[in-house]
Amino acid sequence: MLEKKKEVIEYAKKLNTDNLSPLRSGNISVRGNKDGIDGFFITPSGIRYDELKTESIVFLELNENNNLKKISDKTINPSSEWRFHQDIYIEKKDAQAIVHAHSTNAAAVSAHGKNIPAFHYMVALAGGNNIKCAEYATFGTKELSHNIIKALEKRKACLMSNHGQVAFGKSLSEAFELAEEIENICHQYINTIKLGKPKILSDEEMKKILDKTKNYKKN
Repeated sequence: MLEKKKEVIEYAKKLNTDNLSPLRSGNISVRGNKDGIDGFFITPSGIRYDELKTESIVFLELNENNNLKKISDKTINPSSEWRFHQDIYIEKKDAQAIVHAHSTNAAAVSAHGKNIPAFHYMVALAGGNNIKCAEYATFGTKELSHNIIKALEKRKACLMSNHGQVAFGKSLSEAFELAEEIENICHQYINTIKLGKPKILSDEEMKKILDKTKNYKKN
């Protein structure tokens, strides 16, 4: 349990140091178990990441009734975005960790509320032939969580309209790396559309790429 908390702190600080999210923005979680209760460890609300301590990390019970069930210190509140973390863990059984970032380029692209098409084959890293953008809803709401789950259908990452991005993986390192890839793809996309309308790879080609990326970075 202590190691899980330390890992959450490590990657929360990387949100700042790797320029994915400044100060208190964004959030990190990892699936876990405490005293026989299945749930997840998540960054707290309102605390700068460079000031985090293990006792700052909040453990929440996975609750399909969508209620907040805090098991940790009652005086520390979890990230206001705890709801979509919970729903991703419930809907995506392979999700072991989640990274949500307000990264500059992802936030910029998300402000247009459109999916990123297959202008580059690396779009496939998100899990499909495009990177979907979840419709806008106020942060921390059931509506936003619903929109994110919809955008993550057959995907491991998506944009969040007028907000940022979210990515999940089988580990925090995998989820964080995917978030970095999404930010890089968004940067490339911004530069690409400055030159005009890009060539979009066909669904047939993207299917080939998706088959190849199943083993990407495993060798």
